[in-house]
Amino acid sequence: MATTADIRNGMCIEFKNDLYSVVQFQHVKPGKGPAFVRTKLKNVSTGKVLENTFSVGVKLNEQRVERRSYQFLYKEDLGYVFMNNETYEQVIIEEKLIDNHDFLKDGLNCEVVYHADTETPLLVDLPINIEFEVTYTEPGVRGDTSSTNSLKAATIDTGSQIMVPLFVNTGDWIKVDTRDRSYVERVKK
Repeated sequence: MATTADIRNGMCIEFKNDLYSVVQFQHVKPGKGPAFVRTKLKNVSTGKVLENTFSVGVKLNEQRVERRSYQFLYKEDLGYVFMNNETYEQVIIEEKLIDNHDFLKDGLNCEVVYHADTETPLLVDLPINIEFEVTYTEPGVRGDTSSTNSLKAATIDTGSQIMVPLFVNTGDWIKVDTRDRSYVERVKK
């Protein structure tokens, strides 16, 4: 058992019969009244973020989670097949546990977060930046430079669509931020 004094970013707790990860916390001691801890908690299974205030000294049920390195192999009817990079054991993970599953490429290394006590996968974390080839986008027009803030749709090699600047053309390699699906930069290949 942990208390509110043990709260830290990334800590995983059981709250309202579900697993939550602490995204942000702040200890507050007002001039009048008892101290409290203001937190932002992210539901591990759904990704939903909620704010909660704990009184100081409240007991929290801390849960152990482990991050393990896995490599994406392929997709099948039951889900996505990943291989443990240390034991070479394969596991099938449901689509709902993977944010931006449409960015998965064969051989991509990811981190699978496991609940340590029950050995169940909770979620899959993709690398923050992944490089893709643009397979189709409307051609750029002379004069389109990096100084404009205009965007156009582009299809990448996994079949997903993202928004890119006007100067990006079919065949270019780009880096994409998987957290918000945004264009980062062009990459030389």
